Amino acid sequence: MTGTDTQAVDTANRAFYEAQERGDFEELTSLWLAPEDVRYAEDVDPDDAEDTSISCVHPGWPVLTGRGEVLRSYALIMANTEYIQFFLTDVRISVVADTAMVTCTENILSGGPAPEDSDELGPLVGQRVVATNVFRRTRDGWKLWSHHASPVLAESDDETDGPDDTLDDADGPGDGGNTGGDGSPA
Repeated sequence: MTGTDTQAVDTANRAFYEAQERGDFEELTSLWLAPEDVRYAEDVDPDDAEDTSISCVHPGWPVLTGRGEVLRSYALIMANTEYIQFFLTDVRISVVADTAMVTCTENILSGGPAPEDSDELGPLVGQRVVATNVFRRTRDGWKLWSHHASPVLAESDDETDGPDDTLDDADGPGDGGNTGGDGSPA
């Protein structure tokens, strides 16, 4: 793994969230792995070629598999979300050969459509989600192969030893590839 690979994966990961923020479905589509992104040797039987099916799990949704299902889900989300912004924290990137994994916390701010009698944005809602994004290297750069997001359950004020406390104790100077956590927008 090189620093260049890590930077390229970080750029691809941020592009994924930025496309969602802008509602840019064409850009979002281009960021997902497609069968033509993977080179096949001419003497390989197509039935034996590597599986390039993409998958996605949105919080509370079943597993979506294949470009059609995954991209339809984003079209539906974009059509029904007036405003969305992601603040990524706890970003960790691991690259092994032509596969990369990004884990992060998505701190999401979103708003629905305006009330019927107003031009203003509907109420804003904050949500925290943990995500794992898996990328594959292609001739055109890193492409998203899988996205899995799960909601973080709200912690009560009287909890003293939660999962975050344990994680903080385990992290140290050599936490291996933490490239984020600065709270800057994606």
